[in-house]
Amino acid sequence: MSTRRAGEVERTSGPPAVTPPQVQRQTTTGRLLAEHPWTTHVALVTVVLLLGTSTAGLASETVRGATALGLFLPGAPVADVVVRAWLAGAVLGALVLLARRRRPLAVTAVLTVLAVLSLQVAGVLGVLGFCLAWALHAVAARHSARTAWIVGTSVLVVVTVAVWWWQDIGLGEVLLWSDEVPLVGGPPAGQLAEPEFSSGRRSWTVVLLLVLLVLGGVTGAGAQARRVHAHDLAERYAAMARERDTSAALARSAERARIAREVHDIVAHSVSVMVALSDGALSALDRAPDSSRAALTELSRTGREALQDMRSVLGSLRPEEHPQGGPAAPTETDLRAVVERFRAAGLPLTTSGLDTPLPPDTALRLAVVRIVTEGLTNVLRHAPGTPSAGVALRCTGAAVEVEVVDAGGTRAGDDRGTHRGLIGMRERAALLGGHVAAGPGDAGGWRVRVVLPVGGSAEGDRT
Repeated sequence: MSTRRAGEVERTSGPPAVTPPQVQRQTTTGRLLAEHPWTTHVALVTVVLLLGTSTAGLASETVRGATALGLFLPGAPVADVVVRAWLAGAVLGALVLLARRRRPLAVTAVLTVLAVLSLQVAGVLGVLGFCLAWALHAVAARHSARTAWIVGTSVLVVVTVAVWWWQDIGLGEVLLWSDEVPLVGGPPAGQLAEPEFSSGRRSWTVVLLLVLLVLGGVTGAGAQARRVHAHDLAERYAAMARERDTSAALARSAERARIAREVHDIVAHSVSVMVALSDGALSALDRAPDSSRAALTELSRTGREALQDMRSVLGSLRPEEHPQGGPAAPTETDLRAVVERFRAAGLPLTTSGLDTPLPPDTALRLAVVRIVTEGLTNVLRHAPGTPSAGVALRCTGAAVEVEVVDAGGTRAGDDRGTHRGLIGMRERAALLGGHVAAGPGDAGGWRVRVVLPVGGSAEGDRT
């Protein structure tokens, strides 16, 4: 249950991802077609069949008019052949177009073959030109512009040659002869087996085919452009979502690092001081009860402060309880109080420059206190029994310099350490544009030197 809820929270943390079809189908018609894709096929088949049926009647009337003019022999089965071929082309063309989306190139090739056969057998193109336009639309919508141009040009050339060679009834003939009636009281103008060749009448069919193919190619290219645009929008939306998630992850990581650093400071520093104070109080319990009492008092105060700081830091894990931006991190900036606490814990401390006034920048003052606290905690943990330790503070007009040194412990420390404290010091200094140098001292022991520019930044330090 917890896993499922976590997934639900993750999915609802931002706007849902979108797909290119969702971008394209924003209108009511688009959504309807997306929900019922078969409606497009049904509509196209219906249009082709209706167009084929209606134009087949015109073709039949054209044959009658041509026969009345003597362009066909009376009684010739031309009308039956033309009508059958016209209707057969409409039915076959509608069925072949059903596969136009999956195999647009194959559909175009099949329709071209059907057009040539119809012209060769019956001398008519019928509605196959309209079907070829739809096939080219599918080619342009799913292939490159170069492919669409090559296919469209090839179809136009092949069908034009077939029209020029075999066509008997086309657009020109329909417009000229469909309303002719037999002459009353006289024979027809002539008795021909078929109409004479006319380049003008055939040109009308070629022009109509050219217009249909251009319209099909242009609309198909437009559909592809819309699909590409929708894909780009979806990719851009996904990139924005990824950027949003990455930014949120970085923010969470930075917050976790901040909380980990603060918890480390509180636990490592305060507990180390508390352990030292309790050891000192225990050893002085019989021979110096007043000193033991003072150590226990300091131990209690340190524990209460650590508990308060811990509550403050852990409270940031529940921002809903702090609507004003969450609890502030511990902000103690009294350096002298920190030094006295470690001195009470048994460190033989010598100090210099603690009375130097620090800049009013709270972040810088807090960084100084935290870095000194970390340095002295390391002395307490890793150099037990050291004969001397020192803290030096120098403040110039451009930077604040802090140095923590020790003479080395007289016995091995019982804590190997995780180097998290040194990493924390360097992070704090880097945030203010400063740097930390840590290593063995010239006369033994350990030395930490920190330089923090006044009013500086990471950018300014690099320049």
